[in-house]
Amino acid sequence: MDKTEIAKIERYLRQKFSNNSIKITARPKKSDSADLYLGDEQIGTVSLDDEDGDRSFVLTMPILDVDLEG
Repeated sequence: MDKTEIAKIERYLRQKFSNNSIKITARPKKSDSADLYLGDEQIGTVSLDDEDGDRSFVLTMPILDVDLEG
């Protein structure tokens, strides 16, 4: 994923979720994924999927049991 793709995905997610606190940052030594932040908290990963000639992006956001308590 290059800087242009990361910026496009970030704009898309900000618009989709109506939240300008969403930020995507490139990962050191990884060109196929980037980290997703909400403010200062990392909440997930965006990964590139370009198998079968179709280029798409997969958002993975784990939710821990402890996150649901409270």
